[in-house]
Amino acid sequence: MYALPPGPTPAPRRQTLVGMALASVSIVMLMGGMLAVWLLKRTEMMDAGDTWLPSGVVIPEVPSNIILIAFLGLCVFAQWAVWSAKRNDRGHTVFALAATALVALLIVNAQAYIYSQMDLGIADGLYPAMFYAVTGAFMVLMVIGILFSAVAAFRFSGGRTDDTEIVAAHAMYWYTMGAVFTAIWFVIYVTK
Repeated sequence: MYALPPGPTPAPRRQTLVGMALASVSIVMLMGGMLAVWLLKRTEMMDAGDTWLPSGVVIPEVPSNIILIAFLGLCVFAQWAVWSAKRNDRGHTVFALAATALVALLIVNAQAYIYSQMDLGIADGLYPAMFYAVTGAFMVLMVIGILFSAVAAFRFSGGRTDDTEIVAAHAMYWYTMGAVFTAIWFVIYVTK
């Protein structure tokens, strides 16, 4: 008696990538909405004849520029992790994920330095409240990204080398964060 050949293998479901795509759209909408409110309030204050930036407040531009440049390296490391994961190179994948997390931690440190140099209280007016709201949301997203890097590294180093989708989703997250910070950098740190 002859048996029938097996059916075709089902297509991959890509749940992690679809979920990350939805999360990325949510992040862009959240930060885009916050920046839109920032621009609206700044325009309202300037139309009323007030100054948006409080007197005596100096925004350190060098750390914000370094953060922007650091995102280039962070995205390179994230893509390196994807490249290594697709080639089943566990060592380079874990190293690239760790380097991504380290650069993200350095970005958080640079933002904390900006906070310390600006010396603004959150209740000192509309500008500080908006500044801390936008950059604070960005910092929370950065911490989430660092945790995502750690989870991806632990999963891959633990032997799940066939799960390259999480590494690709990880890279998508960091690309989104790079785009979000570029908008934050231009609206908050450049145009002031």
